[in-house]
This record gives sequence, C-alpha cells and structure tokens, in this order.
Amino acid sequence: MKRQLKVIIEREGDGFVALSPELDIASQGGSIEAARANLREALELFFEAALPEEIHERLATEVYITQVEVAVG
Repeated sequence: MKRQLKVIIEREGDGFVALSPELDIASQGGSIEAARANLREALELFFEAALPEEIHERLATEVYITQVEVAVG
C-alpha cells in the first residue's frame, strides 16, 4: 500500500530540513533531494515499526499551509 504525504522542505544553514507535518517527522540532508530521500526513509521506517494505534494518533487528517501578513518594524 502507498500513501501520499505532504512535505515541507526549507533551508537550514548549509543543508535542508524536510518535514512531514501530518506525522510530525523530520529529516535533513545536504540537498533538497537528499533531505527528501532521508525523510522518505524515516517515514517508511516509522510505518514499519509503529503500531496501527500510534499511526492513527499521530496522523493529522487536515494540514493547512497558508500565509499571514504582519507588520515589521
């Protein structure tokens, strides 16, 4: 079985951090591709090891990514 998950990748220092907001699992890598691949591996290991109850508890069914305008200075 396959599952599509959202991924947020952002630069952090000299590398990149990849986050799955639906499960709150993150990984990192020296490039976007490496961070994404490392996150995929971490997610696959999580699904292999976690009990169904843990997956159900951690899996956020609704994730919203939006923007907000703020005053600066």
